[in-house]
Amino acid sequence: MGRIRLKQVKKSFGDITVIPPLDLEIDDGEFVVFVGPSGCGKSTLLRLIAGLEDTTAGNIEIDGKDATGLPPAKRGLAMVFQSYALYPHMTVRKNIAFPMKMAGMEQAEQDKRIAQAAAALNLTDYLDRRPGQLSGGQRQRVAIGRAIVREPAAFLFDEPLSNLDAALRVGMRMEISELHKKLDTTMVYVTHDQVEAMTMADKIVVLQAGVIEQVGSPLELYRTPRNKFVAGFIGSPKMNQLDGPEAAKHGVHTIGIRPEHIDISKTEGTWQGTVGVAEHLGSDTFMHIHGIPGCDPLTVRAGGEVDVKHGDTVYLTPQMEHLHKFDTQGLRVA
Repeated sequence: MGRIRLKQVKKSFGDITVIPPLDLEIDDGEFVVFVGPSGCGKSTLLRLIAGLEDTTAGNIEIDGKDATGLPPAKRGLAMVFQSYALYPHMTVRKNIAFPMKMAGMEQAEQDKRIAQAAAALNLTDYLDRRPGQLSGGQRQRVAIGRAIVREPAAFLFDEPLSNLDAALRVGMRMEISELHKKLDTTMVYVTHDQVEAMTMADKIVVLQAGVIEQVGSPLELYRTPRNKFVAGFIGSPKMNQLDGPEAAKHGVHTIGIRPEHIDISKTEGTWQGTVGVAEHLGSDTFMHIHGIPGCDPLTVRAGGEVDVKHGDTVYLTPQMEHLHKFDTQGLRVA
């Protein structure tokens, strides 16, 4: 079991409140991602759940029991940090075994759990190596293995892929997602990378200045963001947002349209603009269009074979069924 419930949890450092009172439920077996810009409180919230920070107010329940005052070791959770924190003089086997050894577990049970974790993480052939003989991705898997053998109620990940290069990040992202399916255990994952959030999560929690802006599945947040902040944060490239006369035509303060929901033509369309930078990525081309009132530049996503170059005049037509509308408070109205 790994159900976690936060009830009016608040965190302050002196007179500064970094997490205003909030409520959140994480169901057993869910993969939940906390996402938001740097300084939004996502790591602090994770540390409150782990017990590494004391709550200023409110309650944290784990599997129906009040864990607010419990030390980290008594919460039944395992945390994987951004830094691998491996013992360089120990082999992979001994690094993975360390928490079990500290708990006084019998050697036979240790060996069994190490073998299972190594098989799940493709580390069996590396058990007798030391961390210095491993790649960054392998070292991160060792850190995860050390968490797995504890058989926790939930895993807590604090930006575990930040130290890896782009290719390794993609690979480890898939491996952690596969591991979640194998273990069927609750995972709570912190990242500032909304692509990680979109590709890994069952449920995303979007945070800004310690406030939960929206909770939902990746597609819910993508299709129906509840405000301008979520609309601009979820999706890559981010949603175009237009103010001024173009929005007023629709009776709202701001309209939003995603780059992939704009048709481009060289002959006619709703808006006329000039191509600035065009990023050709093979399968896709991202164009930054200047001269569109209320949004300069405006980003358009087109097929990789689109024939445009810097300085071309183009015409854009937003797909009206995909138009998002926001009021003066930045809240969604349609």
